Amino acid sequence: MTRREAILGGGGLAGFGPLRGAESSLKITGMEFFAVKASNRTQWLFIRLKTNKGLTGLGECSDGWGPVKAPDLGAIETLVAEFFELARDQSPFAIEAYRQKGRPLAKAGKVPAHTAFSAIEQAHWDLVGKSLGVPVYELFGGKIRDRLPVYANINRITTERTPEAFAANARKAIAEGYTSVKAAPWDGYPQSVSLELGIACVEAIRKAIGASNQLFIDCHSHFDVKLGIDVANRLEPQNVVWYEEPVAPTLTKETIEIHSTIKQPMAGGEMLFGMEGFAPLGKARGIDIVMPDVKHCGGLLEGRKISAMAELEGIQVAPHNPTGPVATAASVQWCAGLPNFKILEYQWGEVPWRGDLVNPPQTFEGGTIAAPSAPGFGIELNDLVVKEHLL
Repeated sequence: MTRREAILGGGGLAGFGPLRGAESSLKITGMEFFAVKASNRTQWLFIRLKTNKGLTGLGECSDGWGPVKAPDLGAIETLVAEFFELARDQSPFAIEAYRQKGRPLAKAGKVPAHTAFSAIEQAHWDLVGKSLGVPVYELFGGKIRDRLPVYANINRITTERTPEAFAANARKAIAEGYTSVKAAPWDGYPQSVSLELGIACVEAIRKAIGASNQLFIDCHSHFDVKLGIDVANRLEPQNVVWYEEPVAPTLTKETIEIHSTIKQPMAGGEMLFGMEGFAPLGKARGIDIVMPDVKHCGGLLEGRKISAMAELEGIQVAPHNPTGPVATAASVQWCAGLPNFKILEYQWGEVPWRGDLVNPPQTFEGGTIAAPSAPGFGIELNDLVVKEHLL
């Protein structure tokens, strides 16, 4: 008896006997692409794989292209379709076969290729979970937490880049039950935002949320080594939980120098691809929290491998996730059973209908999100809401 036969026959997960052989007849046959406009800065891009048995699987390929306008969509869909062709007429269970074909192409490209490849990989897992009638986390060893802590990223909703505006949004997030907030107050530095203004914004956020709530600060790689250290020193009184990417995470030597000098924990890695992208910082323990993104790192399986590498080095995992509800749902499945999981990112407050893009609606309670018991990612697109907001 093979391992798959054992699982499907009840030797691993109980109750799957009737599904013996189902994976061999299930084939991926088509793909739909959806572009949803949330704001001038944010667009959510979703794909839906279709099968010969009527099952569908979701993936998200947002945030890898910069601001998206309608004329860009053809080129984006074409790139995603190139990776879909590697999965067409194949079983969704053939995830490693897809990875072996697509991963070298993704690695040879830039972030858009990483993102397109990852979206198709995500949808494979959603299909496998649905076909077996189990949440995806069961395919990775089960969950160890029923709810996952979430921090509210208030950065994109804060269009007026002032201390008062950041503080106001931070207060609102805390009032909704979140106990952790994040901002990137130096977006635009050095052209349109001053160094001093960014520091003032951090001080205002801390004052607004009080000493008992958590504050995360993202520098978006705007600094060099000296400035990164100087800013961290000036922020010590604000007791930030982590200091994120003062320089690009690909600058390993510089990141390690900052990390070895400052007192705050450091986080980073949101746009890195594959285990090899994270390995230099991980092996050197140049950061304390690694931030792979299910949309950019290579998908769920690659994210699990990156997390295992981090676990060996005593590094925690806090996935980058300032995106739509599909990537959030995929990230929840990945992190529900992750031993070194710390916290998940949520793009807070940008549009009131965000959670309604999926069924059942995606909700957050007390600064947490539930690991659902429904099969796959536990969601389907709400086509009516999607249609209302198509780009």
